[in-house]
Amino acid sequence: MFKQHPTASGPLAAFNTADAVEHLNHLDVVEATRLVAQVPPARGVRLLEQPELTDAAQILQRLPPAQASTWLHAMADDRAADLLLALDTDARERLIAALPVVTQQAMRDLMHYPPSSAGSLMTTEFVSVTADQRVGDVLQHVREVERERETIYAIYVLDPQTRALQQVVTLRRLITADPDAPILDAAQTNPPVFVTPTTDQEEVARLIRRHDLLAIPVLDPQRQLVGIVTVDDVLDALIAESNEDVHRFGGVEALDRPYMQIGLLAMIRKRAGWLSVLFLGEMLTASAMQHYEDALSKALVLTLFIPLIMSSGGNSGGQATSLLIRSLALQEIRLRDWWRVALRELPTGMTLGAILGLLGIARITIWQLAGFYDYGPHWMLIALTIGAALLGIVTFGSLAGAMLPFVLQRLGFDPASASAPFVATLVDVSGLVIYFSIAAAILGGTLL
Repeated sequence: MFKQHPTASGPLAAFNTADAVEHLNHLDVVEATRLVAQVPPARGVRLLEQPELTDAAQILQRLPPAQASTWLHAMADDRAADLLLALDTDARERLIAALPVVTQQAMRDLMHYPPSSAGSLMTTEFVSVTADQRVGDVLQHVREVERERETIYAIYVLDPQTRALQQVVTLRRLITADPDAPILDAAQTNPPVFVTPTTDQEEVARLIRRHDLLAIPVLDPQRQLVGIVTVDDVLDALIAESNEDVHRFGGVEALDRPYMQIGLLAMIRKRAGWLSVLFLGEMLTASAMQHYEDALSKALVLTLFIPLIMSSGGNSGGQATSLLIRSLALQEIRLRDWWRVALRELPTGMTLGAILGLLGIARITIWQLAGFYDYGPHWMLIALTIGAALLGIVTFGSLAGAMLPFVLQRLGFDPASASAPFVATLVDVSGLVIYFSIAAAILGGTLL
């Protein structure tokens, strides 16, 4: 581990770390690599460890081999593993081969865990001691290893024989404890909160938030400590996942780089797929309208309200979908709660539909009586049709929008894929059927 220099030097000396990263992100990778290669080693490591540095992996790959392997070895294990995974196989193996054997094994262990799991987020750089030590000895140990550990705010106490996790001691309790007391006297009274390497990162975040932790231990089936996940690492991961969800919810493939750094062809590739799928879905809307061509020719006035009714159903479905996606992500509800959600959304959708239906009836009535537009002698039946159609379509939209995330999660897809455009397309097709079915029932024998 490199020692911290009291003053920074090199081409980025005028910037603090965050500003230096922002400056590098505005440069092409060749120029960014040239600048990074000239900074002191300790600062170079800090720069490459920042998740906000967009081209970190490419910069690492372009550095001189000796410099790259030295800096990689000095990084936090979890960040080093992330950078290696972003490289192609040949470059990755070349860098790993230059590392010490112990570090090589740590990198390979971290890289084989599933993405978005605790194992992929954890670091193996933590402070651990055995339960037979005293507080003073542990304090001395912390002083000796402080620069080589990602965090020292939690000390993990292991069984001397099995190496299983027994307790956790916070740095605050360690400092205030009697130096001659056994380390377990300074430990917390509650059993340690932990996760397994396969625990999803959202569950990790939930536990960290619930128990107000700065780090959470990761244990194997034998309760042996294999790593820790720090709060900053899980926050970085959740922010990245949240960005992906926002993109998907807007009907766009997740962007892996800032918007202004995405090339034209890459932007088209990320948007064309979803747009094409939605276009094919809207073709069903055209087919549905063709099916009701006779009804439209007899009562052209019905076409005036198609955009109004379809958008209302899509809006209600989008509201329900966004609420349910967020609740599923926060684990406020689970798959088995689908029927409870359905029973809740049904009266909600009916109430919202009734409100919009009354507004629709009021709009037609005011326009007719005020002379703004003449809907003909059957205008009251038309108003009733619009009101009933809004009631049915908004109710269906709310129910469909609420159930779609459950269906996608049950099928193994990300619920965020239930984007607002996708829900709107679904409701458009079904909404037309509902609209003209209600129109046929109310206006049959008069306009139809």
